Amino acid sequence: MTTDKFNLFSFSGKYKILHMSWIAFFITFFVWFNHAPLLKVIGETFGLTMAQTKTLLILNVALTIPARIIIGMLTDKFGPRKVYSALLIICSIPCFMFAFADSFEMLALSRLLLGFIGAGFVIGIRMVSEWFPHNQLGTAEGVYGGWGNFGSAAGAMTLPTIALLFGGEDGWRYAVAITGALSLIFGFIYYANVSDTPKGSTYFRPKNIGGMEVTSKGDFALLIIMKLPMYIVLGVLAHKLSPNGVSLISEGAMQLAWASLVALFVVDCWKAYQVNADMFKNPVPEMHQYKFKQVAVLNILYFATFGSELAVVSMLPLFFADTFGLSMTTAALLASAYAFMNLMSRPGGGLISDKFGRKKTLLILTAGLAVGYFLMSLINSEWPIWVAVVCAMACSFFVQAGEGAVFAVVPLIKRRLTGQIAGMTGAYGNVGAVTYLTIFAMVDASTFFLVIAGTAVLGFVSLLLMEEPSGHMTEVREDGTVELIEVSK
Repeated sequence: MTTDKFNLFSFSGKYKILHMSWIAFFITFFVWFNHAPLLKVIGETFGLTMAQTKTLLILNVALTIPARIIIGMLTDKFGPRKVYSALLIICSIPCFMFAFADSFEMLALSRLLLGFIGAGFVIGIRMVSEWFPHNQLGTAEGVYGGWGNFGSAAGAMTLPTIALLFGGEDGWRYAVAITGALSLIFGFIYYANVSDTPKGSTYFRPKNIGGMEVTSKGDFALLIIMKLPMYIVLGVLAHKLSPNGVSLISEGAMQLAWASLVALFVVDCWKAYQVNADMFKNPVPEMHQYKFKQVAVLNILYFATFGSELAVVSMLPLFFADTFGLSMTTAALLASAYAFMNLMSRPGGGLISDKFGRKKTLLILTAGLAVGYFLMSLINSEWPIWVAVVCAMACSFFVQAGEGAVFAVVPLIKRRLTGQIAGMTGAYGNVGAVTYLTIFAMVDASTFFLVIAGTAVLGFVSLLLMEEPSGHMTEVREDGTVELIEVSK
């Protein structure tokens, strides 16, 4: 790979891969959040209560937690070309299910299954890291993430209008079905137009996809600790769906879900031990070591950044409609400004990280995120609407630039584990989303934004423990030879 000047307007070589990948990611978000700007009319069609509406928001992001872990492992093993294509094609099915659902139960099931399409993000992280050198990686990952993330804003800006064009009570169904058709078609296009690596490059695969490799006993303990929040959040979700919440499942089903989660956690920990058993017997050579605390810090930061973005994108149209007495179409259009910033913010975060260092960039952006959400907590009906929108956009800059800066670091930790690291970090974004949306169901919007600001402060503190990536990482080819991959100048 060369280190030529970054040329976003090229459509050949690595830039073709970048453009194909961000379009794939764009479509996943277009599908994943196709319900958010249409919630009001969907609620009217089915006579949903506010509790049921908020449950759909939580279900939409819940399954993405394990999905990102699973998809990350599959990506490392089978390559991003096959996995991304399959995900786009298969996930069109629950999208069509949602479009033509005839009950709340069908809406809930299809939204739960659509959480899998939210895992598409981690696939492109590995793909882009295979094609771009370290000094362009932050910018390339930022473009991939930012332009792809814009899919949620595009949905908020276009789907209500598309629904109106079709007219009648079923207009929203056709709008949602169109997003499923895009996913289905582009799955085949992606497969036909990309490759996993540049010609002659090696695609490094993990020794085992049953769990993440670590390189010290202390790191293994930290890995187990970092798994816990993912299972706890899923347990909270089961409680939310029980008679204590919206009564979508019975008390017995909730208890069965809890028992299953405990069993899965034990199995997960055992699989992780099996993958790392040799490390307990023989120390890992220093040249092959990496520090899992780097992953843990990125997990916490993505909890606060992407987790809050998912939650806010889901609730902001309703918040603007209720606060300022707007129609849902107008509120969705204004709220889309928050996600619209992804076009510039996430690439900007990656670019700044490339130029000025990974840790320093994250410190500044995380501090700005905390301040931004504090200001959003002050928004009320007495504010001019344009000031509220500007405040949301300013906050979203720090949120999304922070996401770009996080994933400027992920591929620089351990190349053959990039999918798994991206999967775990991405999953923590969904842990954050479910956590924040659960809190949103219990408190007012002002308190909701203050809680996010508080977790951003915790992220800032944890970031002090992170080390700036430097030097080289060592990977072993399938023929046993060693390759040094540069991670900094």
